[in-house]
Amino acid sequence: MSAFAGLVEHLADLLQPLFHASAAAAAIVLFTALVRLLVHPLSRAAARGQRARAALQPRIAELRKRHGKDQEALQKAVLELHAEQKVSPLSGCLPGLLQLPAFFLLYHLFSNSTIGGHDNGLLSHDLLGAPLGGRWGDVLAGGGLGSAGLVYLALFAVVAVVATFNFRRARRTAAVAVAVGEGDQQVPGAGAVTKVMPYLSYFTLLTVAVVPLAAALYVVTSTTWSAVERAVLYR
Repeated sequence: MSAFAGLVEHLADLLQPLFHASAAAAAIVLFTALVRLLVHPLSRAAARGQRARAALQPRIAELRKRHGKDQEALQKAVLELHAEQKVSPLSGCLPGLLQLPAFFLLYHLFSNSTIGGHDNGLLSHDLLGAPLGGRWGDVLAGGGLGSAGLVYLALFAVVAVVATFNFRRARRTAAVAVAVGEGDQQVPGAGAVTKVMPYLSYFTLLTVAVVPLAAALYVVTSTTWSAVERAVLYR
């Protein structure tokens, strides 16, 4: 934790001439971008995997005809086909899962008053008057929005726009998957996930509201990156 705190402080020092009092917030955005760059090869692999799964649809259609209404045999045959072609139906989950450690590091870093037995100096940083260790609940408890409230409202607006974009894209993807019979035959329970997936983007609003502002910045930056990345890779 101390090493991670030192990294954030170092990035903030480098960005201080440009962002002044908001340098730590800018450092978090930069750190998020660096994490996403590291994960980007996996995102590209996930996009290739989706295209590979699409290419298997004619063969899956043949399996569907062969097995008829025997769903258990069909699911087994489809999984065997994916294994044979070295295509994982869950490969798209890896980029998101690998980002969780970075998110939790930021969450704990800005939730603790001490680090390594010393006062957490990062808690003294803010973004346009909003403490990086503060939460939306603190703003509401203060009795007025003020500059901190405006920062959160701006983040909520960004999340809402990105979530709506992701919702519409996920609905189109789900509709295509249903039209070709994909998704519910790949892995058990995938059909239910396909139905719920379009709505998951809006849970980001709740996340931003309850975590420290520093972690919220990570979430907003990462979800915005994901939306742009998917628009480019899955066009």
